[in-house]
Amino acid sequence: MRSRLLPLLIVLMAGVLLALGFPLAVSVAAAQQQKVVIDRIDDTARFAALAQFVTKRPTGSRLRDKDERGETLQTELDYYHEVYGIKAGVFFRDREPMAHAPGDWFLPPRGAEVREAFEEALRSRGSHDPRQVWPWQRGRLVVASPVIRDGDVIAVVVTDSPTGRMRSKTLQGWLLIGAGESAAMLLAVGAALRLTGWVLRPVRVLDATTHDIATGRLKSRVAAAGGPPELRRLARSFNEMADNVEDVLEQQRAFVADASHQLRNPLSALLLRIELLALELPEGNEEIASVRTEGKRLAQVLDDLLGLALAEHAAADLRLTDIGELAAERVGAWRPLADERGVRLTGVCPATTGWADPVTLSSALDAVIDNALKFTPEGEEVRVEVSWSGAQTTVVITDGGPGLTEDELARIGDRFWRSNRHQNVKGSGLGLSISRALLTAGGGSLAYEQHEPHGLRVTVGVPRDEPGHTS
Repeated sequence: MRSRLLPLLIVLMAGVLLALGFPLAVSVAAAQQQKVVIDRIDDTARFAALAQFVTKRPTGSRLRDKDERGETLQTELDYYHEVYGIKAGVFFRDREPMAHAPGDWFLPPRGAEVREAFEEALRSRGSHDPRQVWPWQRGRLVVASPVIRDGDVIAVVVTDSPTGRMRSKTLQGWLLIGAGESAAMLLAVGAALRLTGWVLRPVRVLDATTHDIATGRLKSRVAAAGGPPELRRLARSFNEMADNVEDVLEQQRAFVADASHQLRNPLSALLLRIELLALELPEGNEEIASVRTEGKRLAQVLDDLLGLALAEHAAADLRLTDIGELAAERVGAWRPLADERGVRLTGVCPATTGWADPVTLSSALDAVIDNALKFTPEGEEVRVEVSWSGAQTTVVITDGGPGLTEDELARIGDRFWRSNRHQNVKGSGLGLSISRALLTAGGGSLAYEQHEPHGLRVTVGVPRDEPGHTS
């Protein structure tokens, strides 16, 4: 969750910083240019004041044939260009120069930015808003002001300034903004890391505890992990719910165990009375034989109920076990019964280890092999094969019986469930439930699927690594 929440926060904060940074960068560039424009306007206004009193139009060289005021204007323009490197000139309405520096600088015939500024100033409009020059552009800044005498525009002062220094200052301002934005972004990322860690820490603890409870460790509880008040309240509510669920399950187990234990005594007395009654009846009486069978079946159900209650309550005694050796032992134990029924019981049990309770695993294999032999007809095969893959060791038992439908596969292993087709086969319907409960308590599994061309495939799995241990 943190990997999804953190990028979202970073993107939002980056968007906010960019939304603030771009206008600020534009403002810095505009302010730098505005400062230069104001300086050029002041300069052109000073030159316009000097040019206002020049009455004699020059006809020869730059200084010859000029009156004293014209010579002063030309001297000022020369000095201005020499000191600042800015082209400047005063041009009559007919675009002839009154004075200009450098000497080879004239108004272009048409289309250039200088010409546009000149034409605008002729209409008594100064260059108050030139086009913005950005740091990556190598353009020049043109400012023009009209020279007015007796209410008429008699000439125009034009300056053509280089923009290198202005662009350099703008770039420096942008670098400062970028540094500030970067620092703010780093602070924001650090704050986001702390914030997401603070918010998600109780969520991670809650997730881990939920997983522990789902895998059978019902004693697990959510430890105090800080975080927002809502999540702390959720953790307390979760612990209360887990306590209630554990109490209910404990009461259920206790009831099943007590009920099955308490029923054993009256059932034993009932079976004894049936045996005494059988002594008074003719030998071979069908009714008394049926009553005996049902009584023994009820006793088996009570034994299985007690076993299931104990299996769900007991902790697994896990140890590193040779699964191949244990499976081969169980195959050997069941082979006489298989031979008696005419079923081929084969085993492929190479040496491989896994973490399991040997008693629990033996009981599970006994239950599965017993079922396979019950439903496999004479002449067919029951095969037990041990293998390992990844982090799990498996024992696969396949039979050649009629198998189960998809609906039956979904229900197999449920308590007291038996297929309608096999109601006449001996059993209580609790054997596989007990096996699954015992295996699950130790991190194992019990799975069922169809076996082609017919029959059932049961996979008993145990972990190869010790549960709870990370290598």
